[in-house]
Amino acid sequence: MPALNSREENVYSLITPEIRADAEQAKLSDQIDPQLYIDYNVKRGLRDVNGKGVLAGLTNIAEIRARKVENGEEVSDDGRLYYRGYEIHDLIRGLKEDQRFGFEETAYLLLFGNLPTRDQLDRFSNQLLFYRSLPKNFVRDVIMKAPGTDMMNILMRSVLTLYPYDDHASDISLPNVLRQSMQLISLFPMLSIYGYQAFRHYEENDSLIIHNPLDHGSIAENILHLLRPDGKYNDLEAKALDMALILHMDHGGGNNSAFTMHVVTSTHTDTYSAVAASLASLKGPRHGGANIKVVQMFDDLEVNVRDWTDEEEIADYLKKLLAGEAFDHKGLIYGVGHAVYSKSDPRAEIFRGYVQKLAEFEGRQQEYALYERVARLAPKVIAEQRRMYKGVCVNVDFFSGFAYSMLGLPRELFTPLFAMARIVGWSAHRMEELANNGKIIRPAYKSIAPLRAYVPIDRR
Repeated sequence: MPALNSREENVYSLITPEIRADAEQAKLSDQIDPQLYIDYNVKRGLRDVNGKGVLAGLTNIAEIRARKVENGEEVSDDGRLYYRGYEIHDLIRGLKEDQRFGFEETAYLLLFGNLPTRDQLDRFSNQLLFYRSLPKNFVRDVIMKAPGTDMMNILMRSVLTLYPYDDHASDISLPNVLRQSMQLISLFPMLSIYGYQAFRHYEENDSLIIHNPLDHGSIAENILHLLRPDGKYNDLEAKALDMALILHMDHGGGNNSAFTMHVVTSTHTDTYSAVAASLASLKGPRHGGANIKVVQMFDDLEVNVRDWTDEEEIADYLKKLLAGEAFDHKGLIYGVGHAVYSKSDPRAEIFRGYVQKLAEFEGRQQEYALYERVARLAPKVIAEQRRMYKGVCVNVDFFSGFAYSMLGLPRELFTPLFAMARIVGWSAHRMEELANNGKIIRPAYKSIAPLRAYVPIDRR
């Protein structure tokens, strides 16, 4: 083995030929015949062949509907999303009619179960403003002293480092967990954006600009203020970001990070550890990182498709994606398809209107038109090329990355921005799990390993 002080290579990160060979051996030992999942009726990924999730719990917080009954048979339907029983389109319609920001109001709904009165909303919003302040010297001593290149890891580390600053960190009584949750909702934008500014300064030699948070206004306005060098934004930009945050706030207890929150909370661990676990779940490209892959895919498409108005050329590129011959060779069209939705994703349908307005404001109508063409063509191409148990549609990730790029949000912050919204849903799910004092969540796995007799080492 190379010496630990080797200057030629980071020995800590070195994968030796021996490790590669051992990993290949481990892979052979770990692989399971997919037919066995059918033979033993095991729902792989806790889903059936149609993508429908196995019921693992009950929740009051959010619900997804994508099926309806016709003539006694379940069929696909337009997707619907409910927050505490309110249909998302109705909530958004009310906010648009009043021309109000809605993050704080929707957060109140998810946390407390009812829409607030004006007095309740004012009190809640003021409490969030009160918590919009990190512990003394936290930015200097924690964020600035150990910058990194992955913003989700930085956010996780910052959340865990808040633990020793909290005199009641391990108290899981509901009042204390609510206090911790509201603090984290307020602090996530600062933890994420300050971490990004440190990365830009120390890793990319950019100017270091740290704004104090706004002492007024919505979460969305504060995010844009913290991020932009001049701290300025317009109402269209702030309202579009506010909408993105609302639509990403929760998606039922079955999504991976919310389920992670329920699983970890059921052990009665502390809030900071539980939130870090959900952040780790969201970081995965199969969950929170999909919008980055959509933008990267379109970067490749825009280079390789000469005529953005030629639908035949676009369709040919999409076929190459599915065949693993384009972009990252994974055989996927990112942003198209969902575990539950088949005809439409209500979040995408709502958000695309804001994306269109942003594109018009930014003079990027041609790019938006390209997105619309792909959104229309991709489901048809997938249906032609793949055996499908249900239909496919574009999901919210399809448009969100493009919107964030128009807002000037760097790609490093795409997934942390998701977390800035989803921390509300996670907090609601944590409180729900604690309020019901359920058993520790422990599903079963069936062993298929054959029994073997022990062989002494000299005879192996």
